[in-house]
Amino acid sequence: MTPRGRKHLMKPLAILLAALTLEGCISPAADSVGRYTSPIGGSPVISNETPYSAALRCMSGIVGQHPVRIAIGQISDYTGKTESDGSGRKVTAGAALMAMSAMSKAGVHMVERFDTSVAEMELKYANNKLISDDKNPNNGDFRKIMAGSIPGSDYYIVGGITELNFNLRSENAQGNGGAASNSGLTGTVGGSLYVMNVGLDMRLVNTNTLEVADVISYQKQIIGRQVSAGVFDFLGTHFFDVSVGESALEPIQLAVRSVIERAVLEMVTRIYRAPGASCASPIGTSADPLGDNRYAPYPMPYPYQAYQPYPQPYPYRPVAYNQENYNEYSRQIPYSGYATADANVGNVRLRGGLGF
Repeated sequence: MTPRGRKHLMKPLAILLAALTLEGCISPAADSVGRYTSPIGGSPVISNETPYSAALRCMSGIVGQHPVRIAIGQISDYTGKTESDGSGRKVTAGAALMAMSAMSKAGVHMVERFDTSVAEMELKYANNKLISDDKNPNNGDFRKIMAGSIPGSDYYIVGGITELNFNLRSENAQGNGGAASNSGLTGTVGGSLYVMNVGLDMRLVNTNTLEVADVISYQKQIIGRQVSAGVFDFLGTHFFDVSVGESALEPIQLAVRSVIERAVLEMVTRIYRAPGASCASPIGTSADPLGDNRYAPYPMPYPYQAYQPYPQPYPYRPVAYNQENYNEYSRQIPYSGYATADANVGNVRLRGGLGF
């Protein structure tokens, strides 16, 4: 290598070494707070929201007038899809916890049935007179086991994530261009879009009779994109090859949470006999693909009739009536329940997601 070439080669190495020195990423000795390095990032903790969270919270005003108790059972991943490197499943195993959070947003009176291990252990200790509620255990006062102290549930929710379909459709484009000479400027640009989806099947069961009061099957599509560009050019005796790229995928687990919250919103609206549009903000514009009967994917034997509000206070109705036939059209309005802040259909985002 010529001295001139060695000189040009050492320049980027020197710049990189200086940057690492100034950064001070890692120190062999711990600092005053016990760290060898400072972690990057400073994103604050935010609430885990979907476009249906506002409608769920709106339901709490109606739900609070009804003493219906609901338990959450298993909502498992039935897709069977796992990561190719064996690191785990592609879909979350915490769908039941997401349903609990959705129920809590709606103010539903829940009873725990998902994980009762601690309660069962304490019951065992109490049965053996080993647990005391007195601050001074030497008093000999032990916890009493009272019959009927645990309230029962009126309904419970079970189901599962049943679909995870990759690459429903993809599109890509790429182009190259430049000067005709060997040393001329050339460039390339490309991009691609791809779509996948997740599906959920969930049911509401009467605890006393084991009758299935309601069944919901929803799916949500997920979009991803990739964009890249590059430039190649000769400048004298040097050449430059620069490329940049960006890729983004709508979060799969956030899509699962959105589907669950949409299903919970539908079930809560039905079981508590809430007025149909009391906690929804349908977009109702020409951009809504399902905002008119012309776009309904299923035939309508009769027009959908909205619920009529009951006089206050709402009567107690411990039984959920299956109204699948009457509400089929309402379940085909995907933007029902979106907050008004998300009313711009062309820019609907999940927590400020992808900006297409």
